[in-house]
Amino acid sequence: MTQTVSRRGFVRQLAALPLLALLPPAALAQIISRTPPTSPFGADSTAEEVTAGLDLAGKTYAITGANSGLGYETMRVLAMRGARVIGIARTMEKAETACASVAGDTTPASLDLGDFGSVVDCAAMIRALGIPLDGLICNAGIMALPERELLYGIEKQFVVNHLGHFILVNQLLETVMAAPQGRFVLLSSLAHRRAPEAGIQFGDLAFSSGEYDAWTAYGHSKLANALCSLELARRLSGTPTTSNSVHPGVIDTNLGRHLPWYLQAAGTLFGWAFMKSVEEGAATQTYVATSPGLAGVNGYYFADCNPDPGETAAMRDEAMAARLWQVSEDITRDYLPG
Repeated sequence: MTQTVSRRGFVRQLAALPLLALLPPAALAQIISRTPPTSPFGADSTAEEVTAGLDLAGKTYAITGANSGLGYETMRVLAMRGARVIGIARTMEKAETACASVAGDTTPASLDLGDFGSVVDCAAMIRALGIPLDGLICNAGIMALPERELLYGIEKQFVVNHLGHFILVNQLLETVMAAPQGRFVLLSSLAHRRAPEAGIQFGDLAFSSGEYDAWTAYGHSKLANALCSLELARRLSGTPTTSNSVHPGVIDTNLGRHLPWYLQAAGTLFGWAFMKSVEEGAATQTYVATSPGLAGVNGYYFADCNPDPGETAAMRDEAMAARLWQVSEDITRDYLPG
């Protein structure tokens, strides 16, 4: 969705940001419309640009997939703006290497989103720090697995992209809510339009019926991310804490490692014509996690730093979102807070 603002409106918005940051979160939630303000940023904006002028000193963020791609760039920029960042990777070695290469205050942590016990352990480590989280950015994921794989009897992309993060969100719910204006940011994708037309396949989460299609299964998991955020937002209604989902854009990162070699080669050779850079791809999630102007904005899907309705009606299906939450609770109950 393309949105423009006048030069005067852009200046007005920038001038308002420091004032908004000084207000108590409860007051912000009341004076700011639930409709997000028009952003002066767009598809070409970078994470550095959307945070220009922000002082994040005293704030703490946790981000999954912090060792490469969008997660690494988001961590780098948040730390550069003064925030403490808990950089989460699949192994502690990867997390430590990534955190050590970033200037600023970073803390390594590890989890395997496909191993629910490790997600619980990571959340316990974060809670043990004894500090609120101003933001949890659920960034990590896998994409377009060429063969159907199962974890816990469920299609692997749904498990890793959705259920692993679902456990992490619930395990850290009180930690984020303890912040003055905590934010959950869940990465969805334009690929949600590739999900089955009926939406979440509650009767066949293993994708066992019919021929397996990598992109359909990936789109299914990305629809789940957006619906999880939507239901979380409903549950957070009336509090200063918010939840929103984002589409980062099409970017050449490690996420594409399962694609056929010829598609990877095409992305490397011609991606400049249609792909965002990593710096641009990290902009929307960084903006949604930090912008003072988004205090109180809850339950939206963002693309190019602006709200977007999504490509399908399923993205806005509140009944489906509520059912997904209940089903996810039933599946992961042994790994949720007591």
